[in-house]
Amino acid sequence: MAREKKEECPSIPGWLVSFGDLMSLLLTFFILLYAMSTVDVTKALKFISYFQGEPKYKPMQINVVPPIVPFTTDVVQKIKKRIKKILPVHAYQMSTTTKYAMIRLFNDVVFDGNGYALTPKAKKALDEIAQVLKKLQKKASFKIKIQGHAFIDEDFPLPKGVQDAWELSVKRAEAVAFYLMQKGIDGSLFFISGYGDTKPLYTWNNPLLKRRNNRVEILIEVHKKLN
Repeated sequence: MAREKKEECPSIPGWLVSFGDLMSLLLTFFILLYAMSTVDVTKALKFISYFQGEPKYKPMQINVVPPIVPFTTDVVQKIKKRIKKILPVHAYQMSTTTKYAMIRLFNDVVFDGNGYALTPKAKKALDEIAQVLKKLQKKASFKIKIQGHAFIDEDFPLPKGVQDAWELSVKRAEAVAFYLMQKGIDGSLFFISGYGDTKPLYTWNNPLLKRRNNRVEILIEVHKKLN
């Protein structure tokens, strides 16, 4: 009769296998947490140098490059920060390209009625814009293009003494430009133009949108940044 073969390696309890797996998972978890944490690069390299047998440790210089913000975007941000405390949100729009910053002022808040006389709120907003432009004169070479737009219909008749929409658009642009000049902006920087009713923003037959076609646009065209 054959003898039963003795078990060479006694089996370990089942709970011990599960416990070993648990410990392995915990170790992996803590290693992952450490890898995801913020490590002081200088100290880490110094620690590694001890194992590499380096007699002296020379820390690396790590430079953080700030994000590049276009100069025109910076100008618009400064102007917006100033005028948003004065004008309601629907009274203006702003946009930028790499060459110019544009501030669009709508007639409902900027001009008195359907005319071209600046309202008190508009003057306060232009005071703030002038402050930014005066500082800009020391930092960059630029031109200021003031463009007026006027749309006439039965709800918005021409003001007294004005012949047509083109003349009204020019007078609106002049009112903004002359006020900025009075606040210390060099007159040689300005270019004034009127487009009458030739460049509407909105073409839908909606009274509220049609009102917003009456506007003045200030384009700050930066030629070069001074040292």
